[in-house]
Amino acid sequence: MSTWIFLRGLTRETTHWGSFPDAFQQALPDARIVLLDLPGNGRLHRQRSPVTVQEMVAACREESARLGVQQPVHLLAMSLGAMVAADWARTAPAEIAGCVLINTSFRPFSPFYRRLLPRNYPSLLRLALLSRSAEATEGAILRMTSNHATRNSHVVADWVGARMQRPVSRASALRQLLAAARYRAPTTAPASPVLLLSSRHDHLVDHRCSQAIARAWNCPLLTHPDAGHDLPLDDPLWVAEQVRRWTSEAPGP
Repeated sequence: MSTWIFLRGLTRETTHWGSFPDAFQQALPDARIVLLDLPGNGRLHRQRSPVTVQEMVAACREESARLGVQQPVHLLAMSLGAMVAADWARTAPAEIAGCVLINTSFRPFSPFYRRLLPRNYPSLLRLALLSRSAEATEGAILRMTSNHATRNSHVVADWVGARMQRPVSRASALRQLLAAARYRAPTTAPASPVLLLSSRHDHLVDHRCSQAIARAWNCPLLTHPDAGHDLPLDDPLWVAEQVRRWTSEAPGP
């Protein structure tokens, strides 16, 4: 049995995986899935978010040990969570059997205007500065991160529930943003295998950021033709199938 730890991105929690863990379990029935929240998010929303990715790695390692997770593990992560996964693999390579990184971007491989596309600046400023209902906020996030927002509109109710029950403080959101902006990935690939997944029509992060990582680290990259930034939401079956194929072909740890 292989263990997979899932990590979400900026201010998001395990609820935001939606139906993806079920799709993943069907594709890899022998896998054990562990959903971790970053400090400041989800079950840990009362904690103060660290201001560095390295501190987030330390917190995730501590939480996985508390849960009795047997190592080595595979990591599947998005966005900020992918930064945590990459640095976990660098910090403790013996603990990581492989990483699947989804729609992420790293310094020094890509400029800031590709890591967060400028078309989103006005919307993100409005979300940060203006008081809006939870429904309006989560609806705006869905439209930014999904290319099938109408089809996926049912998730907004779950997202609103998560926001109301486990709110992420503005301070934690800013600290996470600072951690993501400051993080600088290693120029050489982790010792464990890495698979990159990206969305060609990601309207939040330019898909060329994943191409830049793939070139620098000489690792495989698979690109979805029409999904948005939240690739596991827009096409969970595609993501699960790519991981299944990759694990069946990749060498062991």
